Amino acid sequence: MDLLLSPQLLAAALIAGALYALVALGLNLIYGTMRLLNVAHGELVMLGGYVAYWSFSLLGAGPWPALILSPLATGLLGYALYRGLFRRLLANSALAQRIEANSLLLFFGVSIILQNLVSLAFTATPRGYQPFDAMVDLGVATLTGGRLLVLIVAGIVTITAVLLLHFNTVGLAIKALIQNREAASLAGIDTEKLERWSFIAGFAVAGLAGALVSMVEQLSPFMGFPYMIAAFVIIILGGLGNLTGSLIGGLILGLLETYGVALTSPNYRSVLVYGVFIAVLLIRPQGLLGRAQIVR
Repeated sequence: MDLLLSPQLLAAALIAGALYALVALGLNLIYGTMRLLNVAHGELVMLGGYVAYWSFSLLGAGPWPALILSPLATGLLGYALYRGLFRRLLANSALAQRIEANSLLLFFGVSIILQNLVSLAFTATPRGYQPFDAMVDLGVATLTGGRLLVLIVAGIVTITAVLLLHFNTVGLAIKALIQNREAASLAGIDTEKLERWSFIAGFAVAGLAGALVSMVEQLSPFMGFPYMIAAFVIIILGGLGNLTGSLIGGLILGLLETYGVALTSPNYRSVLVYGVFIAVLLIRPQGLLGRAQIVR
């Protein structure tokens, strides 16, 4: 019981939840607006982590520039992929009818390419660095400066994104696009421009998440898969296309994983994550915050 009531454990759960929510936010934004299943999302997190690591190691820059360079690098990659590949996929009516299946295959190819390019360039040796490793006493819990930074940045970005979706003109346009693309187009929304920027933003958010991950964990070219799985679990929890659900789902997964591992063993982490995924699919497939669809 003392373990369950530990403020230190709660802080660890909130950090994991905020980071998961940030990872899932980019994935859900792309799926919600474009119905593209980005199974390379974990590799974008990995890529953002490597940009942060090398900016710290080679350029001698502190971790702060990495919070700009990592999302910038993955955002530019997103722009290049959209212009060179996915724009044509969306423009082709025959391919657009099978958009989810086609995008899954394309992103799977992107995933394999990114893994192998990074492995060839930097080898598969795990790498890490420890910025802000001094301990910070919060009164009820003690955290390293790096973990506190992860909590603050991930929390601010995800909460700001949710607020923008509810109170900003662009955010409301994105919500309209998520709900019904044809109706949004008829309402005068430039859907192609909004899709392009949503695609880029989704990639950039993944890069930012990777920069934060690099500050608290080691990096390797094949580290992205667990984050991709966690992001899909969160999307199922919160509902497909429900960006507010990404925040809540991330916090739920962070709490379940942290407390579950603390009560059992780290070896059960995957069992807990996949167990939650299967349970939600069986009990409430539309997600905890999603609305059930009525089939007539």
